[in-house]
Amino acid sequence: MDQLPHTDLRRVSLGALRDGLREAELHGGREAAIAGIQYDSRLIRPGDLFAALPGADFDGHNFIAQADANGAAALLVERLVESRLPQLVVADSRAALASVAAEFYSHPSQQLHAIGITGTDGKTTTCSLIDHILRHGGITTGSIGTLGIKIGDDLAYQLPHQTTPESNLVQGYLREMVEHGVTHPVIEATSHGLAMHRLDSIRFEIAAVTNMTHEHLEYHKTVENYWRTKSTLVEWVAAKGGVVVLNADDPGAISALRYATGARVVRTSALGPGVEIAASDVSIREGGTSFVVSTVNGEAQIHLPLIGGFNVDNALIAIGVSLAAGVDLQAIAQALSTAPGVPGRLQRLDEGQPFGVVVDYAHTPESLRKILGLLRTLHQDRIIVVSGSGGERDATKRPLQGAVCAELADLSIFANEDPRNEDPERILEDIATGARNAGGVEGSSFHKIVDRRVAIERAFAEAQPGDCVLLAGKGHERSIIVRYEHTPWDEAAVARELLRERGKRRRSIQSHNVSTRG
Repeated sequence: MDQLPHTDLRRVSLGALRDGLREAELHGGREAAIAGIQYDSRLIRPGDLFAALPGADFDGHNFIAQADANGAAALLVERLVESRLPQLVVADSRAALASVAAEFYSHPSQQLHAIGITGTDGKTTTCSLIDHILRHGGITTGSIGTLGIKIGDDLAYQLPHQTTPESNLVQGYLREMVEHGVTHPVIEATSHGLAMHRLDSIRFEIAAVTNMTHEHLEYHKTVENYWRTKSTLVEWVAAKGGVVVLNADDPGAISALRYATGARVVRTSALGPGVEIAASDVSIREGGTSFVVSTVNGEAQIHLPLIGGFNVDNALIAIGVSLAAGVDLQAIAQALSTAPGVPGRLQRLDEGQPFGVVVDYAHTPESLRKILGLLRTLHQDRIIVVSGSGGERDATKRPLQGAVCAELADLSIFANEDPRNEDPERILEDIATGARNAGGVEGSSFHKIVDRRVAIERAFAEAQPGDCVLLAGKGHERSIIVRYEHTPWDEAAVARELLRERGKRRRSIQSHNVSTRG
């Protein structure tokens, strides 16, 4: 459950919250004092407004009695219900929640210089780079995204399995940022977050698009709808005359250009000139990446501790955003030279094993292709990948993922990721179908093992000295979702444990052999 940060001192009348909505019916209690806003009836405290949100699995309208019992002062609903509590009746409670929350927290984004980053892949790394650069430049930042919530140097919150929180949470965090001296929040804008109004009522000044490929079609139905939804962020910024940074090397990202009318557009490219920010002389080594960046502000040599061409793309976006935020190019170059790695992103594990192990969040066909391609350039021996796909999510990408693994890895092991309410065997078979179509042979070039721990153990058992094992899909996440339960899971910790166990067994065998020979 996500707990909403709030102050017990804040009180806003229900009538004032209603006045911020274009169309809403208020049934009773205009003067009711609202002390907080919640969409989870279990978290209601006395004085809170309960927002009844319809969802794929549960409808908040079915939990109004529980919200009342816990002390709710009023309801935000899509239909008039039988209750003693005052009710705000609206057509869309999710859309209304964003407006109500912004009003409750006194529209905090109007006191901030909000930066939004959207894209299929690269959002988290790009946000991390921007945050690091801005802090290096003396700017107080906050962040909302995959790795949780960070407010200045002092506060942090973790949000499991949700990159963009619900709008009441977002507005509450932004208010906390204002109160803690943050000036520049960096926010990951997912397609779900945009489509479900979680980021409505935020005044973004800068938007960036890393790339747009193939994801979440279970929700958006078509790639075109998915791209259009992500372009909403661009449209918002353009309407305010802000800055839009686009990866010109990606067809999806550059397609958002049509919605950028009114914005100052900054295009980035690692492929050549003709854009506002370009990279040249790119050199990728196991220890990092270097390139020359050319901008309208001059040139700079960039030394990035991160590896891969996709991280050049991410860095170029971060440079464009940071320049727009007022950071000097040379200061940006200095900051990038000390950029930290992101947990679960190309994270190398070393427990003394004779083969490489990398943990990464890659869970789309394109991200798998990029990272497997990169590892191919860095490792001369075999590549072994453990990969899966989430249940109740875009099923059309599963065979595409299987095909990528079959094409670029020597051995693939398809395993549980987050099956939710789907049959795990069915998910793995969908992936395996793509692998077979690409020439993979079950039992030889790929295996299906539902239990992820067993799958990782099998990958390590198969690995020979010089090989590289990629554990893809879970990255930084701290659970595996089975039905509605979040089973604790830490990919890197599990992998380290298994590697240490193998090391102990190997040393024990070696010791036994020495004593036997003696």
